[in-house]
Amino acid sequence: MSSVVTVRGGPLETTLARRESSVGVAWVGIFLAGAVVAFFTTVGGDTRWLAALGREIVERGSIPDSVPYASAPSAGWENVPALGELAWYGVESALGGRGFLTLHLAAVALGLALLVRSALTSGAGDRGVAVALSLLVVGAFPALTVVRAQTLSLALFPALLLLLRSEARSPSRRIWLIVPILALWSNLHGAVLVGLAVAGAYLVLSRARTQPLIAGLVLAASLLAALATPSLHRTPLYYAGVLDNDAAHRNFGLWARLSLESPVDLALVAATVVLVVAALVSRPALWELAAIAGLAYLAADAERSLVWLAAFAFVPAAGALGRKGRARSPLQLGLAIGTLCVVVVGFAVVRGPLDFGAGARLVARAIAASEGTPILAEDLLAEQVALAGGRIWLGNPIDAFDHADQSLYFDWIQARPAGDAALERAPRVVLARAGSDAQRRLAGNEALREEARDAQAVLYVKREAPA
Repeated sequence: MSSVVTVRGGPLETTLARRESSVGVAWVGIFLAGAVVAFFTTVGGDTRWLAALGREIVERGSIPDSVPYASAPSAGWENVPALGELAWYGVESALGGRGFLTLHLAAVALGLALLVRSALTSGAGDRGVAVALSLLVVGAFPALTVVRAQTLSLALFPALLLLLRSEARSPSRRIWLIVPILALWSNLHGAVLVGLAVAGAYLVLSRARTQPLIAGLVLAASLLAALATPSLHRTPLYYAGVLDNDAAHRNFGLWARLSLESPVDLALVAATVVLVVAALVSRPALWELAAIAGLAYLAADAERSLVWLAAFAFVPAAGALGRKGRARSPLQLGLAIGTLCVVVVGFAVVRGPLDFGAGARLVARAIAASEGTPILAEDLLAEQVALAGGRIWLGNPIDAFDHADQSLYFDWIQARPAGDAALERAPRVVLARAGSDAQRRLAGNEALREEARDAQAVLYVKREAPA
């Protein structure tokens, strides 16, 4: 709020504006969300393999068309996200595990800031934005607090949404910015397909009504931008492999569906449903309705996609949850909260990300015991071995391998009897997460002996066959 003091004197008239010392509740919410994310962030599977391949690119001076740290056949794999691999390797080589955390926090903070900016410029009030932000953090908590390959998409998706909603309010030549955004995104992560679909919904269902030629040209250029990768016209083969991998067919791991029997999943769904309902109350445009429907379908198919639905619904939901006035907090309180949040983020960065993988000593011991032979390891552990310079039989990127090998690998992880054949792929060493289904089955295998363990993983070495 502002109060105006008018000073009149002779022919001169001076108007002085005094602005109340206050800060927006919405921006205080950004600090709080960042602190929560920083404190709970962990490095998950589907991260370290990017840095491992990035190292290969740097050392070779070329982009590999296979997975060099794995012994399972992978020749002919379309290595599309090479730029992302270089980015992850860059932060890992500079800062180690803290590099993963720093890059993730930067992407999350930028993404949230862009969403808040879009909501405020769309007419939402501070209070509405703050409430919607709280719901978003709950609904997208796993995506916001687990470092994965999709981390960079957490900034690019909000950037695209900001552009699309700005164009929906006031069409301009900036619509062409869709093309470079998608071109960059396609070289970083496969979620570019989500962005391409949402942009297509806007171009076809909104822009084409008033500017059909522009909409058609931008859509065509956007499709070409998605192919602007090292694989060029073969890029769709990469996406086909990602969508057709065995984990997706099994709805396992990163591709698991939401479970209404899980209290955590119920909380995620409840928060996202509130956002979606609030978004629908705001009477969104046709293209937004189409996007919400499509993203809801993706979220129902795989929990990892819930973040895109929550992020898309955020802006219209914020408007429905509060448009009148601008709730503000005293400057002193805002600074206090901001300072506390900066301290929390700083502590989290110094501490490093929470890590549920094997300790560095156990990984090094496993590599030494393998004597250069491939190690059979569960997904997260396999990525640790690969980044530490060891060899594995098979791991991420899982879509690079034959379906038969993928199936055998997941049978082993899920402790199915058919998966025991995977042990033949590792001449000496097996590494499993402590307490996992695979580890419990390994514990009863007399051909293996436990060599070492830590809080998160168990190292097994094959017994020598009697002479």
